[in-house]
Amino acid sequence: MSFHGDSEVLLTPAEVASLFRVDPKTVTRWAKAGKLSSIRTLGGHRRYKESEVRALLGAASEAAEAEAAANAAAADTRNDDSQR
Repeated sequence: MSFHGDSEVLLTPAEVASLFRVDPKTVTRWAKAGKLSSIRTLGGHRRYKESEVRALLGAASEAAEAEAAANAAAADTRNDDSQR
């Protein structure tokens, strides 16, 4: 992580990847696809705003929870139908 005075905390692709448990190349693909914005350093390396990453991480975990709940409800429905 980098601190620039009172500026935003910036994360490297490896740091973002570890939060999402994906490969750093996946993070780069997300940036190219527009799912995550990146800032380029003078050397051409990508950096990501921590606040944006955390927001995306929260949205991803909410979506995963919703999917798990839907799958559980579907399984309950199948169990109810098979018992009739």
